[in-house]
Amino acid sequence: MDSEKITFCKGGGCTAKLGPAALSRVLSLLPKGEKDPDLLVGFSSRDDAAVYRLTDEIAFVQTLDFFPPMVKDPYTFGQIAATNALSDIYAMGGKVKTALNIVCFPEKWDLNILGEILRGGAEKVIEAGGSLAGGHSIADSDVKYGLSVTGIVHPDHIWANNTGRPGDALILTKALGVGIICTADRVNEAPEEAMEAAVRSMTTLNRYAAEVLSGYDIHACTDVTGYSFLGHLHEMMDGRLSCRVYADRVPVLPGALACADEFLLTAAGQRNRNHTGPFVRFENIPFAMEEVLFDPQTSGGLLAAVNAETAPQAAEELRALGLPAQIVGEITEKTDTEITVI
Repeated sequence: MDSEKITFCKGGGCTAKLGPAALSRVLSLLPKGEKDPDLLVGFSSRDDAAVYRLTDEIAFVQTLDFFPPMVKDPYTFGQIAATNALSDIYAMGGKVKTALNIVCFPEKWDLNILGEILRGGAEKVIEAGGSLAGGHSIADSDVKYGLSVTGIVHPDHIWANNTGRPGDALILTKALGVGIICTADRVNEAPEEAMEAAVRSMTTLNRYAAEVLSGYDIHACTDVTGYSFLGHLHEMMDGRLSCRVYADRVPVLPGALACADEFLLTAAGQRNRNHTGPFVRFENIPFAMEEVLFDPQTSGGLLAAVNAETAPQAAEELRALGLPAQIVGEITEKTDTEITVI
């Protein structure tokens, strides 16, 4: 078991995503077909999940996510992978209904490891209020796990990722830095308290943040995952808006900045910088903080564009749940620089 656990974690989570530039090129070549008026959100908007209208009052939200392990414990990995997959439903303003397991697992490995992964995932589906309804497994040389998830949302209350408005406040509900910390942990350089904090963050459902935000005027929302805080913020601006980010207000996990200063970085973070960097201007921001803002997050928090008048109350209510939520910036009219980090 110990030797298998060492092999178990070779690097994964949302750092395993294809780079945004490469993926965008592939998606642009796909045949579009005839537009279905009931497909309210599809892949063309680079949003978190698809939304399809069934009736005037019900639309279903569909998403899937899976990846290799980024932690050494199978049960914890299952929790993280499930929490991450469920998050896209909450980012669209929906409620989780059903989930299907997606499993790749080496046949020669101890099936107790697989059982622990699935147990961790099943517990998170139950916590989300959903039903685990089945799944699919294949034999593979490496472990991969995740979920296909279906939720529901009212067609008039969808939180798209690109419908923010000038003057909106930007609220981030979780701290950044899990990619850097998990990378440091794989070479035994992460402080113990840093990894513990990262795991707590990655296993916290965005359900609770979404339930709070649903009581406020939310104009746009996304969850911060593999393309980093700045990458997902770039998608929110959609080429028609700009924003200011206040770096000293952005919550960061303990140890993340120190690890970044030691160059314990990810290749995915550098792909994020290459893709999104041209849209960002940094004003006197330390290198380590830049890296945290480009860091790929696994099971990251929600990033919401909120009516500025009620945003302080929303952030306070989120913090009352124990979340490190902060107002981290504001949306403006489009300027020459899309994202300015101050």
